[in-house]
Amino acid sequence: MLVKVFGSAVFGVEATTITVEVNIDKGIGYHLVGLPDNAIKESSYRIAAALKNNGYEFPGKKITVNLAPADLRKEGSAYDLTLAVGILSASNQINATEVDQYVIMGELSLDGSLQPIKGALSIAIKAKEEGFKGFFLPIQNVKEAAIVDGLDVYGVENVLQVIDFFEGKGTLEPTKIDTHEEFYKTLDFPEFDFADVKGQESIKRCMEIAAAGGHNIILIGPPGSGKTMLAKRLPSILPPMTLNEALETTKIHSVAGKIKDVGLLNQRPFRSPHHTASSVSLVGGGSYPQPGEISLAHNGVLFLDELPEFKREVLEVMRQPLEDREVTISRAKFTITYPSSFMLVASMNPSPGGYFNDPDAPVSSSPAEMQRYLSKISGPLLDRIDIHIEVTPVPFEKLTETRPAESSVLIRERVTKAREIQSKRFEQYQSIHYNAQMTTKQIRTYCALDDSSLQLLKTAMERLNLSARAYDRILKVSRTIADLEASEVVKSNHIAEAIQYRSLDRDGWLG
Repeated sequence: MLVKVFGSAVFGVEATTITVEVNIDKGIGYHLVGLPDNAIKESSYRIAAALKNNGYEFPGKKITVNLAPADLRKEGSAYDLTLAVGILSASNQINATEVDQYVIMGELSLDGSLQPIKGALSIAIKAKEEGFKGFFLPIQNVKEAAIVDGLDVYGVENVLQVIDFFEGKGTLEPTKIDTHEEFYKTLDFPEFDFADVKGQESIKRCMEIAAAGGHNIILIGPPGSGKTMLAKRLPSILPPMTLNEALETTKIHSVAGKIKDVGLLNQRPFRSPHHTASSVSLVGGGSYPQPGEISLAHNGVLFLDELPEFKREVLEVMRQPLEDREVTISRAKFTITYPSSFMLVASMNPSPGGYFNDPDAPVSSSPAEMQRYLSKISGPLLDRIDIHIEVTPVPFEKLTETRPAESSVLIRERVTKAREIQSKRFEQYQSIHYNAQMTTKQIRTYCALDDSSLQLLKTAMERLNLSARAYDRILKVSRTIADLEASEVVKSNHIAEAIQYRSLDRDGWLG
């Protein structure tokens, strides 16, 4: 008897429906075709034990299973439940007349219980698009899949629950989630708050500008000055994610298997890979491609602590994703594109010893040592960082201050207003949403300067030995400063403030 059941394969962040054809005939043997990997080939042992332990039999006949389309490579153990239901139905052990109306996925344990799968949200979205009635999956993944409206999502703990459902014996109910309630639940209660940071008012201002314009930023300062503490709080002042951004971010984390018993991700991601990270772990890839750190930071923040300690080739692979805001991984038989629109926040010490050229510092470094250390970072990468800021240690008086600092919620209100101005300004452009994404053409249009501002910028570039690459960056940042003040034009005071945020372009840093 021939039975068709449906599963799904995830490539990149999109799912493809897989038709699992199970045919049972006279003879003996188990034949699995359709480019399965080893995990799927081993499934017969798991399925046989799971069925035996739950009162059913693995048929001792000739079983042929085809995973269609047969030229598409299938991987992972998530097809166990699909195959088990197909075998039971084809051998007439269960009467599952509506099995072709559901997508069924899940890894079986030997006792018949289910293990979580990856990419549940992508599979649910595809199942709804293709008109399936429902989706059976492990209960650990049910919250992320239940985000999709118009699809009955059933979280199951054991293969028996699925069998009972198709035979009309069970009382399995679909999981319902109010997406809007889930989205707004913890929006105004960030885990890390700028209210916790003592002093560093100038750095907070810098962070506010970076968040308002989506600018990449690098913090340079000695150990203990608060670089990491400030960076961790940056997501709390970014504008709240839209529902579309939240779905996009959740989908990527779902594919990577990073979601644990949560529905919609409503906080912007913050990723902080260790400096021993490889190129593949950062941009994604592998024999079975998975999203890398830059894609997991999509719509959020990628924090690279101790930037010069990263291998140079690892940092260089980020140059193209920083510009294109997506990364394409090509293999002989397929090409996968992952979104990677993130804010880069980097921190570093000014020298190997960690301190500026200060005779009173515990470890002093000469200017030559500092420059050698800083030169580990390539010019093209620094080219893509708009704001460079020096972070100095907090004095004792500030550390012991009892007056509460400004909270992230208040700062975010100003940032959100500035972003709204930018959204309106760039509404005619499809790929530009905030100031950091402006091209040279838009800079000339929206950052026009009067004579006094031009003279100030010219003087600053000559006296401070600012490089030519700093010119556009200063204009972008000054446009954001003007937006924070709701100013339609860029004024000389905006230019003056933006000039301060180009430390590494000055003579004595990178030359």
